[in-house]
Amino acid sequence: MKKTIKLALVASLALGATSAFATNGAALIGMGAKARGMAGTGIGMSHGAESALVNPALITSVESTEISFGGTLFMPNVKNSNDLTPIGGANGSADSDADMNVIPEVSLATKINDNFYVGIGMWGTGGMGVDYRKATTDAQMNMVTNLQLMQFGVPLAYKLDAFSIAVTPILQYGSLDINYIAPAAFGGNQKGAGVAQDLQFGFNIGASYELNNLTVGAIYKSKIDMKYDGVLSNTVDLFSSTGVYNNDKLSTPAEIGIGASYVMGEHTVAIDYKQIQWSDAKGYKDFEWDDQNVISLGYEYTADTWAARVGYNYASSPISEQNYTGVNSANLSAGVVNTFNLLGFPGIVESHYAIGGTFNLNKQTSVDLAFNYAPEKTETYANFAGSTITTKHSQTAVSAQLTFDF
Repeated sequence: MKKTIKLALVASLALGATSAFATNGAALIGMGAKARGMAGTGIGMSHGAESALVNPALITSVESTEISFGGTLFMPNVKNSNDLTPIGGANGSADSDADMNVIPEVSLATKINDNFYVGIGMWGTGGMGVDYRKATTDAQMNMVTNLQLMQFGVPLAYKLDAFSIAVTPILQYGSLDINYIAPAAFGGNQKGAGVAQDLQFGFNIGASYELNNLTVGAIYKSKIDMKYDGVLSNTVDLFSSTGVYNNDKLSTPAEIGIGASYVMGEHTVAIDYKQIQWSDAKGYKDFEWDDQNVISLGYEYTADTWAARVGYNYASSPISEQNYTGVNSANLSAGVVNTFNLLGFPGIVESHYAIGGTFNLNKQTSVDLAFNYAPEKTETYANFAGSTITTKHSQTAVSAQLTFDF
């Protein structure tokens, strides 16, 4: 068992956590292929070891020891059009080359006795990124953004009859890079400070209760304040009304949610609601991101050797056009906020469709697959040049996972 765990951890590290647009703003809709096959539904429905980062109280469904590892191939399609002609720049369009990313996951959970369960895992939890280095004009300012997030956690769960409660201490790794070439009207210089990294702690709390065929759950995920020295302060300062921007924190926002699932023979239906609190997260708050209310619906059909899943996830975009006059509390004008959001951080997709399934190779081994699609969303805002900026954004993702039960 120790050798198996070590190999799984090495495999996850080898995959790495590349930048990705992660559907609900900058957060993945779900952790693991089972949850992603039901559009992220998992607060009130157990998915075994992979529940560790969704609702850790639900790892109590593991009968002995379960380990799963795999990942998601994430493929965002982002196109931007920007008009900088009022300040002497270009009016042009370009596709982002950050169009394929790998997001890894490894989860393990084991039953200590009838009351205590423990796990360990590492998960790529989200990020964002664009790459306009090949743009043929200066309309996209050759902007490159790259945020990577990975969490390491140890879920600890206690079960008493039908009630379970758990906590997962989290160590989060993050890296951030932002660079661009300023328009000629702003000096035409390269702006950026290189890649910065940080490690910070947080925690997840979960609870669940089972009543006949009904399971209900609730979760709270703490905010994690990440600091990327020099990255934001050296790229946003040019557009600040004072010429100075001192914040280098980009926090992972807190989340709170509830969920439920109901089993009817081979059929299971599930629903989750959660709020992602972007408006209280440092960095995102300066760029006027709104809280997201996320609704996920999922259905699973289970047979003897296989299962099929579908789901739908919706959350309104955390980004909206700003039209205030003057500057906000971060000394940024509405046009600057609009431009940075749509050009560098366009997490604007809202609807997500999912399909997935499981095939049991034998009693101990199963393969899980999921496919996610977010249809194209288009937003046009007023940019900092007094004209317009438009971004079109759609997503597809394929997840695969191998699970062993011992």
